Amino acid sequence: MHTDARNIENNSLIEGDICIVGSGAAGISMALEWLNTPYKVILLEGGGFEYEAQMQDLYKGKTTGQRYYPLESARLHYFGGTTGHWSGFCSTFDPIDFEERDWVPHSGWPIKREDLDEYYARAHKNLDLGPYEYSAKYWQDKNPDLKGLTLDEKTVYNKMWQFSPPTRFGTKYRDTIVKAPNIHLYTYANVTDITANENASAIKEVTVKNLAGKQHTVRAKQFIIACCSIQNARLLLASNKQAPKGLGNQNDNVGRYFMEHLEIKSAEIWLTKPDALKLYHWEWEITKARAELAISEEMQRKHKILNGTASFTPLDIARKQPAFIDIWTADTAQTKKNMAKFDQLGQDGKKKEGYKAFQLFTRVEQAPNPNSRVTLDTDKDALGVPRAILHWELTPLEKHSLRGIYKIIGEQVGISAEGRVRLLDYLQDESDNTWPAFTGGGWHHMGTTRMAANPKNGVVDANCKVHGISNLYMAGASCYATAAAPNPTLTLVALTIRLADHLKQKVKSAV
Repeated sequence: MHTDARNIENNSLIEGDICIVGSGAAGISMALEWLNTPYKVILLEGGGFEYEAQMQDLYKGKTTGQRYYPLESARLHYFGGTTGHWSGFCSTFDPIDFEERDWVPHSGWPIKREDLDEYYARAHKNLDLGPYEYSAKYWQDKNPDLKGLTLDEKTVYNKMWQFSPPTRFGTKYRDTIVKAPNIHLYTYANVTDITANENASAIKEVTVKNLAGKQHTVRAKQFIIACCSIQNARLLLASNKQAPKGLGNQNDNVGRYFMEHLEIKSAEIWLTKPDALKLYHWEWEITKARAELAISEEMQRKHKILNGTASFTPLDIARKQPAFIDIWTADTAQTKKNMAKFDQLGQDGKKKEGYKAFQLFTRVEQAPNPNSRVTLDTDKDALGVPRAILHWELTPLEKHSLRGIYKIIGEQVGISAEGRVRLLDYLQDESDNTWPAFTGGGWHHMGTTRMAANPKNGVVDANCKVHGISNLYMAGASCYATAAAPNPTLTLVALTIRLADHLKQKVKSAV
């Protein structure tokens, strides 16, 4: 069932059993888990069904520290959320990503990798992925043409990615949500405040507003905030009537530990003979699976480096393509033109016979850093909510890890006699911790309401419940304690499905 919140009587009271705030990958995945149940689910979306500039303006904010993308362009504010412009990259986290690592400050989750296996498999259906198989051998057996480098797998291995079509949640699941008798979707219902009881131990209601001047109240038994990492933190911080520092922020953790994937060109590989290296090849909306080079857990421990992967782009193509940080602007139309030109350069340069040289492009996790954070500005948006300020701050561990990754890969490529690896200039000096102008992120926001067993170390517990608040949950990548190397969407959907199962048990036992 769908209702446009601009068209109902002002100050309406909306009531249900479950209230989900946000309809991106996490919010819609949560709603789908409640289909055909006896519970009334309220799904709140701030925008409508299409892109609107005035809705995007509500996401506008400031950035400081390491150069970053305009905040209003990094996330989409309408039904389906940022799945409206994602590329479909999916891979699982590794066991080491959940462990406490003595060389990675603030690392460690209160859950293990195997706790997500069941949910990864279920998330595949939401994302239109293939079989729950991530071994290179499985995909090479299916397609013998997928050939890569022959390296020692105990040191450098082929980590597989699968590719969603990519699934646009706003398109695929719109009819399912709108026609569901127990799912009540409200568009143009921006949550501007969360009201708790007097001692902030439980949530009573949320306030929604829209640009038509309407305000409504939503009451439910359980609340799930599934906006995105920046907006999740922003909303908790701005909801400060009962808790002056913001809800869930008694230990000053809300908004801290913002993480991105550092995505940056790092090295070149020159082969002894031309090769297509099809195992590492990616073609938009065609490729079903590909590999990236990854460093084994044993070698990560030995060299005390972060988890990261290396992808291949033919060097003569890569040298013509601008850095992502220069492509993505606040002007959506211009960004689309920039991306189209970037993709066209890749298409024009293809050679069937293979290439002699490739650029190695890294996606490496950012170390959890409490100084990398989201705070509130004094400036407010059109609905009266303080805008976000993102301070993105890297540490020397990220650059040390980049050097370590390519030292290991370079040694293995040399041993195999398949070629040589050359570090780019900015990585040559081991005492230099500065970053070049082309440094960018993957638009992967994580960690601002991080998961931790102890409330002193995080915002939510192992079930994504906000510490100290009985009925408030966070959904999505804001719960990540560490970023790992893979793109976050598959894991955030899996974590959301796990949360849904927990909530079903909770509401069932309460009856």
